[in-house]
Amino acid sequence: MISDNDAKKLAEELHNAEETRQQIPLISKRFPEAELADAYKVQDAWVAHKYGLGRRRIGWKIGLTSKTMQAALNITTPDSGVLFDDMAFENGATVPKDRFIQPRIEAEIAFILKAPLKGDKVTLFDVLNATDYVIPSLEILDTRVVRKDTETGQMRTIVDTVSDNAANAGLVLGGRAMRVDEVDLRWVGAIVQRNGVVEETGLGAGVLNHPAMGIVWLVKRLAQFDIGLEPGEIILSGSFIRPVETRHGDTIMADFGPLGTVSTFFE
Repeated sequence: MISDNDAKKLAEELHNAEETRQQIPLISKRFPEAELADAYKVQDAWVAHKYGLGRRRIGWKIGLTSKTMQAALNITTPDSGVLFDDMAFENGATVPKDRFIQPRIEAEIAFILKAPLKGDKVTLFDVLNATDYVIPSLEILDTRVVRKDTETGQMRTIVDTVSDNAANAGLVLGGRAMRVDEVDLRWVGAIVQRNGVVEETGLGAGVLNHPAMGIVWLVKRLAQFDIGLEPGEIILSGSFIRPVETRHGDTIMADFGPLGTVSTFFE
């Protein structure tokens, strides 16, 4: 178990890792008895630390929505993290070379809300009714926690990932905004290129059979703590591709067909 005091210390470690670009050791190795609830405790402490620095929440991210990614971490549930105002990049923006540690990219459908969502009875149709529009997005992942322990070979677990804000570090919105009744979200696809070479492709149905289902899961999870989603918030609904590694000098572009393209350049 991770105590409140340990959670606060770990949150400070994660923040310092982000600032210095120096990863911290596996949390799961230091706290082998830690469970998912402990990981969210660390994440909550990290979020509180960000609030203390004046950061503003702009939304949420949902991860591990595909069977492949869940199997890789030996879990059967998605995870979630918080989006802050300093994480957002304009479409086509350049990411400074000293901003992240080991950035990777995922393609997702972002939901922009026009109404609140709260409670454990929420349905897919509630999510669609509360959505102002959807828009293509790239999620920038980063790892403030090492992926692998050099001494034992132990790989990071869901405890490390969730503690690390579900590995979220940034987001890029772009392309064409569309109403949810203008497009079949299960069939929204993306072709993701790195420097003009196709690396990954996928369809929205890869996210729990429908991208809005990830948001249903998130609302129900937050209902346990009497928290909900607010109008104007951005919800990254979950990736339908495997993460694409990025290197200095890479341009990542995702083509969402009728919804347009979204891209970013890594300096």
